[in-house]
Amino acid sequence: MKILVVEDEIRMAQALCELLKLEGYEVDHCDNGADGLHAINSGLFDAVILDVMLPLKNGFDVMKEVRRNGIQTPVLMLTAKSELDDKVNGLDCGADDYLTKPFMTKELLARIRALLRRNANASDDAIAFGDIALEKSTAMLRCKDTGREIRLSEKEYRLMEYMLVNGGQILSREQLALKIWGYDCEAEYNNVEVYMSFVRKKLAYVGARTEIKAVRGIGYELRISNV
Repeated sequence: MKILVVEDEIRMAQALCELLKLEGYEVDHCDNGADGLHAINSGLFDAVILDVMLPLKNGFDVMKEVRRNGIQTPVLMLTAKSELDDKVNGLDCGADDYLTKPFMTKELLARIRALLRRNANASDDAIAFGDIALEKSTAMLRCKDTGREIRLSEKEYRLMEYMLVNGGQILSREQLALKIWGYDCEAEYNNVEVYMSFVRKKLAYVGARTEIKAVRGIGYELRISNV
């Protein structure tokens, strides 16, 4: 699970990142609202901890723009403000939960777990696009027209899941590398090409018309073939 921390107070940010890493999460950090907005819009994260009082763009404005862009990543707003109106404003902007500083680490972790569970439970077991569906519980890729199916490996599954969620959109090699291998990994872009080849062969095996097309100089797009 990847979590983004958007917090400009250095000590608080360091403490949050260290805490989350100790819990087994992959963590990235932004120290201003503009960078935070860009990171959230990337769709790379499973949850976000978002401070309200941020330079360049405050948390409320970030939250509004994120939801206007159709990004449904769960967000926990974190702030020193305790007034009821601020809490209501945060939730009205689209935040999923709200926690006031100072807070107990146990409560923060519990709220993060609740957000992640809620997000998982809100999703159907299968993600579909075109004539294919990917079952989350079994990692089986199935073509709805032919009825053929095949199981994907862990990396293949994560790659196919990300492509399906963003079906019809062009995804850069950098986006794919970061999503599958993470920020701290030294994976090269040829890793993306290798696993794209694996997934394409499995799409061909199940007889799918949905295909992964390379967009020259940019990345890849999941699209439905007209042939």
